[in-house]
Amino acid sequence: MNAATALSPAGLLQLYPALATLDHQDLELLCRPESLMSVPAGTQLFAEAQPCRGFPLLISGSIKVVKAAPSGREMLLYRVEPGGSCIITSSCLLGHTAYSARGEAETDLQMLALPPALFSRLVAEQAAFRDFVFHLFSDRIAELMQLVEEVAFHRLDQRLARLLLSRGDSIQATHQALADELGSVREIVSRLLKGFASEGLVSLGRENITLLDREGLKRLAQMM
Repeated sequence: MNAATALSPAGLLQLYPALATLDHQDLELLCRPESLMSVPAGTQLFAEAQPCRGFPLLISGSIKVVKAAPSGREMLLYRVEPGGSCIITSSCLLGHTAYSARGEAETDLQMLALPPALFSRLVAEQAAFRDFVFHLFSDRIAELMQLVEEVAFHRLDQRLARLLLSRGDSIQATHQALADELGSVREIVSRLLKGFASEGLVSLGRENITLLDREGLKRLAQMM
């Protein structure tokens, strides 16, 4: 992780208005050039069983949070975008526990990290920041409940069709990446994609999927 260019307090507050009640001195310290980190894509930000070292404030880019099984299979739990943060990190800081999932830089990103002591003080003393953290929990729990419903009650081909439809007409992704996002294995996803291709729904290339029949994919996605 490398230091990046300075971030102004106004720029930080535009993304995270819940920090508006932060003392001016703390805000200035947080926005020092050495505090803003530039992280290349693919960097592991935290790992399972690792202690939490701070509350991330994402300025640009995307973080993916992944849960791995002992078998090696993985599932994407959620993504963190600028203006948001990570509920697993919040739960670790609030409960003084280690991480239960892995976080990676999905793209090149810039981020700050609130020290644990400052995070705890803001949660205890600042209602706006406390509401921000609890709203994160509410939103993420709703997303994770939807993920549980998808995995438990919908066929994998339906879920794959929905995932493809959400990505646009030309998708740059490996079959393994799609399998990880669906909580499946590459071989099954590859077989389903080949089936989609034989039906004229998609065209497959090297790490590329082109949607040819969106209506057909929509009908598949809505099948019960």
